[in-house]
Amino acid sequence: MTDYELGEQRVDWVFAHMPVMQRIRADFARDQPFQGLTVAICLHLEPKTANLGLTIKAGGATVVMCPSNPLSTQDSTVAYLQQHLTCFGKRGEAPDAYHRHFHETLDHEPDLIVDDGAQLLSTMHKERREALDRVIGLSEETTGGVSIIRAIERKEGLRFPCIGVNTGLMKHLFDNRYGTGQSTVEGLLAATNLTVCGKVVTVAGYGWVGKGVALRMRGLGAEVIVTEIDPTKALDARMEGFRVMRMVEAAALSDFIITTTGGLHIVDVPDLAVMKDQCILANVGHFNREINIAALRSSATRTRTVRPDVEEFTLADGRRVYLLANGELVNIAVGQGHPAEIMDMTFALQLLAPRYLVERRGQLEPRFHTVPEEMDAAVARLKLDTMGIAIDERTAEQREYDDYY
Repeated sequence: MTDYELGEQRVDWVFAHMPVMQRIRADFARDQPFQGLTVAICLHLEPKTANLGLTIKAGGATVVMCPSNPLSTQDSTVAYLQQHLTCFGKRGEAPDAYHRHFHETLDHEPDLIVDDGAQLLSTMHKERREALDRVIGLSEETTGGVSIIRAIERKEGLRFPCIGVNTGLMKHLFDNRYGTGQSTVEGLLAATNLTVCGKVVTVAGYGWVGKGVALRMRGLGAEVIVTEIDPTKALDARMEGFRVMRMVEAAALSDFIITTTGGLHIVDVPDLAVMKDQCILANVGHFNREINIAALRSSATRTRTVRPDVEEFTLADGRRVYLLANGELVNIAVGQGHPAEIMDMTFALQLLAPRYLVERRGQLEPRFHTVPEEMDAAVARLKLDTMGIAIDERTAEQREYDDYY
């Protein structure tokens, strides 16, 4: 079987389990909302995102895709996409080649951008400022990307409207929590082939991603510790029954540490100094900066690969620490990413957001925008309908009562 044939099989399989996207693709094919426009997409190049790109193409767009993470790229998906649209990327590429794809994508002068980790936006602001003038708007996938967009907005302002898809309820309530929770389990077990039950698992961060990971780890029988910098989230975790402590305390107890914050050096030098022997470190934040990998390497007397995607670091006192997938997203670099049914909702927002930007071209302020409530509600209704679920509606009496009060 060729890479193209394998890619076709995988793309078709997930599309069969994405009924909301199927309906949107039919609408786009009829309405052609992106006719004459070029859309640049920077996402993980795997079958679910392939369907996102093909759906935008069905709406009349010229589509250019590049990877948001070199370890998540599936070569079979790229081979399939390259027969249908412009697509760059190869699994495991060196950083310079990976970064070059951002420029190759921007060379196509996109009118709209679907971003992940604000990587195309950052590239434009740092290196390709001439590309900013053409862009109608951008939609961003991740929590980390939203933080970068807000930082750019604070420091120098935005040149066009940017919608944070991660602010949508249909994204973070389902994708971040249930999608990441399940896919993290898959990646962790695929990499290690070890049990979780009876182990101590520390989850760094108790946002929606952390909530999902903590929930699934407890479901597998782990004793879960949560670390946080936000007092409200820390209290929320404690009230949910998890132990809460500082990372330096948790590191001495943990069999697994999973970072979920999108921040910098959440596992740092003081934590490595007390870390339990044979502790396994994994990350599901967008970038591999959450674990201080440079400090881990410099403190090790020996390193070796003990399994695919598992690197062992032997420290001066003989303790061993294991790093999964070089600190990249373990749920995608090792696992297969979120289930198709979950991404069906996230990508519905990533499809409706660009259409929203086009329909309101020149009307939206060049700033960060949250997902409109009506867009969230539309996706929720579509998802329920595809599941055969009907819900109640307010009666005339109830509407009058609610409007009065």
